[in-house]
Amino acid sequence: MTVRSHGLPTTGKPLTGLRVIELATFVAGPLGGMTLAQLGAEVIRVDPPGGSADYSRWPVAASGTSLYWTGLNKGKRSLVTDFRSAEGRDLITRLIAASGPGGGIVLTNADRPWLSYEALSQARPDLIHVRIDGLHDGRPAVDYTVNASTGFPLVTGPEEHAGPVNHVLPAWDVACGLYAAIAILGAERQRRLTGTGQRISVALDDVALATAGNLGFLAEAEVNGASRPKVGNHLYGSFARDFATRDGQRVMVVALTARHWTDLVAATGMRGPVSALEQALGVDFSAEQDRFAYRDSLAGLLQRWFGDRDLDQVREALAPASTLWSVYRSFRDLAESDDVRANPLMGIIDQPGIGPYHAPASPINAGMRAPVRAPLLGEDTAEILRADLGLSDDTIKELLERGVVATASPSRR
Repeated sequence: MTVRSHGLPTTGKPLTGLRVIELATFVAGPLGGMTLAQLGAEVIRVDPPGGSADYSRWPVAASGTSLYWTGLNKGKRSLVTDFRSAEGRDLITRLIAASGPGGGIVLTNADRPWLSYEALSQARPDLIHVRIDGLHDGRPAVDYTVNASTGFPLVTGPEEHAGPVNHVLPAWDVACGLYAAIAILGAERQRRLTGTGQRISVALDDVALATAGNLGFLAEAEVNGASRPKVGNHLYGSFARDFATRDGQRVMVVALTARHWTDLVAATGMRGPVSALEQALGVDFSAEQDRFAYRDSLAGLLQRWFGDRDLDQVREALAPASTLWSVYRSFRDLAESDDVRANPLMGIIDQPGIGPYHAPASPINAGMRAPVRAPLLGEDTAEILRADLGLSDDTIKELLERGVVATASPSRR
């Protein structure tokens, strides 16, 4: 098979030789595919002419190029063909069937008869087919609706706020995409051992439900009969909170363990007041449950200390302590910070339609990692048809003229 990674060799990377055909939109599917691509798999994203529904999603650069789409499709190849035409669907099926021993893998969130496991396994009997669903029974759902139905917004936000608060991170999409990538690797290993393919589904709602169960949220409700309260920026069951400094900065401080707490009290010079409060209340603040129960009183003592100091003074005082803490930063602060740009995870890509900017590679450090730009829509169409399906240049030209396939627009290069 011909591999083109838009500037980064895949030789020697953990997933070299694996080929995935991705027909997915938005976050979970594209993230799952990119996770595999960053580890050396050849991932071919297939879109209809003009791009799928996520192709122009915000945020966008001044040119109109989606920073969202390019961010989730780094390191992939791009094939554009008309899903509505029988010829276009046949090209996709042939590509899946002809993709060698490391191929025959489909990642999708589309529910279409021609793209089903039943249909595609007729052309590729050892097919690995991973489909991302909304709900476990196949009904549609998105991160934002799943999040609402699983309780998290009702325990998020200020204590005095009565309504739900949605968080901005599409956590279930992200986790679902990673689960999908793991599912592909597990099924591919099983196929190498047995020669058989597999049909797998991963539902966003199941990911959220499993997480709520794994972290004890559901058991707390069922076993204890308790409804988790909102605690604002405190940490449920322990001590952590944000504090404002004199110069207008804000820091998050976390004391998970007795040592964290002891060091925090010592670093802030609060042993006397904290000890007096312990004695007055008859509690032991080395215990997490007591720190949580009297979190407001403790936070009030500590806020006075933080409020009397600038960030540099806070940093100097807390540096020797084991206490966990960090300064709140905006995305702009983060993007422009020297420590982020010096992180080996980050590198500069030159993305057509955007220009050069810092972008992350895979968080999995397997030795070779560097960010690779996203393809232009249809950038690899002709090469895939020629090298992987054996079509002649005349046939490719004729398909282009009839709109069955499309290549990258010269204006977007």
